[in-house]
Amino acid sequence: MKTNHVFVKWGLFVLLSFIWGSSFLLMLIGLEQLNAWQVAALRLFSAGIIMLPFAWPVIKRIPKEKVSYTILSGFLGSFFPAFLFCLAETRLDSSFAGTLNSLTPIFVILVGVFFFNLKVKWQQVIGILISFAGSIFLFMAKSGKTGDLLYVGFIVLGTFCYGLNVNMIGKKLRDIPSFDIGVLAFSFLAIPSLIILLAFGTHNLNFSDGHILWSLGASAILGIMGTTVASILFYVLLKRSGGIFASTVTYGIPFVAIFWGWVYHEKITVPVILSLLMILLGIFIINANEKPIRWLKGLLKKETRIKKITPP
Repeated sequence: MKTNHVFVKWGLFVLLSFIWGSSFLLMLIGLEQLNAWQVAALRLFSAGIIMLPFAWPVIKRIPKEKVSYTILSGFLGSFFPAFLFCLAETRLDSSFAGTLNSLTPIFVILVGVFFFNLKVKWQQVIGILISFAGSIFLFMAKSGKTGDLLYVGFIVLGTFCYGLNVNMIGKKLRDIPSFDIGVLAFSFLAIPSLIILLAFGTHNLNFSDGHILWSLGASAILGIMGTTVASILFYVLLKRSGGIFASTVTYGIPFVAIFWGWVYHEKITVPVILSLLMILLGIFIINANEKPIRWLKGLLKKETRIKKITPP
């Protein structure tokens, strides 16, 4: 049973890394013809429309005292970060935006320790710092362009929202099904998203223009997959493995970025490979208490004892 739990947990990790890693590419496609406010609003509106048919049954079964926390989770985990990241990508490279996204586990720990009495192991802190350093080295190996400090601040604020949301879900919404959280949160967010779309004249766009349709389609897919599906999967992972491990999904994003680079015939250098290995090392240390890793440690100790017993 525990082994199945581990495989499901890592399966969710890989799947989320791929979806969210691809989201930065979809965001850039959307920004080719739309402004940041339109891309983010269309992303959230698409997510809300998909969930709207399930909203009424969910509202009836969620306890009243949990409804406000669920809606707040939608704002912290999706609404504010969606706009902050889109605004940031108007001036920053997507690779740098993805790298800064790796601040999320650090904010999960800081917010958890200072506001939610989260107990953290030193091993987890060390692992997160190693993985974050690997993300920074990966960014430097690939481009090194940082852009304006204000737009860097947008992403930092977005990752702070993620950290706050992860801790709040773990503390206040642990007993609410992951699907129900997603349904109520995104259905509610459809309302302010629609207002923003109308305010920026999205309904007046030339829908016969193929380039505009391409950007609209990318933004809609971003909402359905990168927000709706990914958020529900993330809630599942969060409840199965805790906030610290769930937040390390952000370290899987660089691997997806490298994959897309490989697809488009981008050269993969030795510094890039070393940076990726550094990220993996950090994730390994964070999860050093997992059963497969404990088994590996036991095997290594066993081999060491055998070598000591074996005569020269």
